[in-house]
Amino acid sequence: MLSVSVALKSLADSLSDDFPASPGTRIFEVSFPLNDGFDPLCWLNAQPVWPQFWWQQRSGCQEIAALGTAVSFLSIADAERFLSRHAADDIRICGLNSFDFRQTTFFLPRLEWRREGGVATLRVNLSSETSLKDDAHAARAFLATLTPHGVCNALALELISEIHRPGEAGWRGLIEQATRAIADGEFDKVVLARATDLTFATPPDAGALMAASRRVNLHCYHFFMAFDAQQAFFGSSPERLWRRRGLELETEALAGTVASHPDPVQAQHFADWLMHDDKNQRENRLVVDDICERLQEYVDALDILPAETVSLRKVQHLRRVIQAKLKEADDERCLKQLQPTAAVAGLPRNKAFDFIDAFEPFTREWYAGSAGYLSRQQSEFCVMLRSAKVSGNTLRLYAGAGIVAGSQAESEWQEIENKAAGLRSLLFSE
Repeated sequence: MLSVSVALKSLADSLSDDFPASPGTRIFEVSFPLNDGFDPLCWLNAQPVWPQFWWQQRSGCQEIAALGTAVSFLSIADAERFLSRHAADDIRICGLNSFDFRQTTFFLPRLEWRREGGVATLRVNLSSETSLKDDAHAARAFLATLTPHGVCNALALELISEIHRPGEAGWRGLIEQATRAIADGEFDKVVLARATDLTFATPPDAGALMAASRRVNLHCYHFFMAFDAQQAFFGSSPERLWRRRGLELETEALAGTVASHPDPVQAQHFADWLMHDDKNQRENRLVVDDICERLQEYVDALDILPAETVSLRKVQHLRRVIQAKLKEADDERCLKQLQPTAAVAGLPRNKAFDFIDAFEPFTREWYAGSAGYLSRQQSEFCVMLRSAKVSGNTLRLYAGAGIVAGSQAESEWQEIENKAAGLRSLLFSE
């Protein structure tokens, strides 16, 4: 690819200057013409260095491809402290939060490709607490390892085994246990999930699967994180956790589900049913009320937009958008107040979380956590749903369903089957 070759050479030339043997942060950026079919995801997938992070906003207007680490952070709070020392620079820090916050990974990329609409740039970040001269040397060596080529070739996969956790019988027992707890007043809602482990004869190519999901799962956030050559987490999620532009915040309640259909008339029939179904409307309102309650102390204004249906490839959802004006720009607070939402955990949050922790037969890890970026000017994170984890030869698919009074195990099982199909159908013929 000519564009990436030229941009990488230009950045490498920028690093040929003398740098002081003292602490500091420097950014070098070049414009990146979008005229030769460059695919940032497939380019990342071809590189021999990690971490690799790719994220695309669901409207398609923003895209980030990040490679390597200049600075790593243990939390959003650590990242915000770093950003506060560089207020004049448009620095973005990328990363993931796990569902239970037991895992968090944030980093200032060594190399970042960024697209806003039809304008793209490539930048290299230097940052050192000891010597910028040494960090520039490390950055030059890093750039020298990169290839201009991209790879996103899906391999034919031979399935060896498939295990649901829980299986259908276990799921039925879990739903019965949850609905009894709801009837006893322990909580109002709990979101329960299933993990499906698919083991293949050869390792799945996570980048190629992400590219395949991007092609067919439209109107979704796409997120991809390769930690090393064997470990990756990726998916295509319809749900925004939050978007902040200055003090303007937008979040949403995405809860309530029905199947989609290739026939537009039938799909509209399902959507009309969803808009008037008591169980699904009740589930959505619980999420709305919880979000508003959590935000109330930290905003000057708050507005709930009318309910709408969101149509995806396999399912349709109820969504209510919530807009607010923050008293101060604090992404750590946004994260703590909004994750996990009632749409992925339940209500009350702590009691639902305890039930999940005690009775789900697997650990969620990154599933239902969040992926995105933050900067001084803006931040945006999606909820990591419709996702999969690659670990060697095994790919784990995740899907969940909101359980409230009146939930039936059979219909909830079908719901998670529909949700998992968004990625599963990429592995097997439908």
